[in-house]
Amino acid sequence: MININRSYYSIRTGKNPYSSKIELPILLRLFRDLFLTFWNKKYFQEAFGYYCVDAGDVQGTLGSDIEAQVFLIFRKSNLWPIETKCLNYSEDDLFDIIEFIYDTISKPIDGWYHDYGSCGWHYTKFDRNAGRQEFRSQINVLLRDYMDGYELSENGEILASIENGFDDLVEEQLVEYDPKNIDSRIESAKLKFRRYRSSQEEKRDAIRDLADVMEFLRPQIKKVLSSKDENDLFSIANGFGIRHHNDKQKTDYDRSIWYNWMFYYYLATIHTIIKLIKNK
Repeated sequence: MININRSYYSIRTGKNPYSSKIELPILLRLFRDLFLTFWNKKYFQEAFGYYCVDAGDVQGTLGSDIEAQVFLIFRKSNLWPIETKCLNYSEDDLFDIIEFIYDTISKPIDGWYHDYGSCGWHYTKFDRNAGRQEFRSQINVLLRDYMDGYELSENGEILASIENGFDDLVEEQLVEYDPKNIDSRIESAKLKFRRYRSSQEEKRDAIRDLADVMEFLRPQIKKVLSSKDENDLFSIANGFGIRHHNDKQKTDYDRSIWYNWMFYYYLATIHTIIKLIKNK
């Protein structure tokens, strides 16, 4: 089997001008091929059911009319059946269906082979987590090279890829400090900032959430930093239209660039501050 993670000559040497990203039409073709691979391995029998030469259509957990269920979920037509419709998907359609597949896929682990008429395997036991992990691992190989880069998270959400150089920071587990007031708020802010098509307002909210975490830590920060250093930590959030709305705010800057910097700055600062507090 070919290792799709290997970089061949022209990509490895930087001589292929198209090596950095793929566009929607080819992504749709690659997605269809991946979907059919899992379909042929019966990873959708539990949810979508199957056809038996003796029993006819055997329902899965989504019932007998999957197309209607898909419409009910997304309020969009022309999504089902996936293998015949997906080449005409929009980007939003594709990402909807990828998340839908994550919710419905399950790895078959036990069943019986119906040999009459070469009917095939009918499975009765499935492992949902294993199916999700396999699908996520393989779809992320495709998503990471699509346009600016995306990934399917462990929770089944399409997220923007982490900027180069910040992977370790975002993925680093925070030193456990206060699960309710610190840890969960940081994870929520990271998710809010990276969600597919998150708006500038949503990104600002994520930065503000991190600044609020800093505010919660402020009494402890005073014990590990000088008063000047402490004030400097809050100058960005308090003076650049993140936490306040008044005529003293500096807002004449490119948010698409500076919001990213602010987010990573505060995330790194929180990690550092908590380590300082823990080590005191």
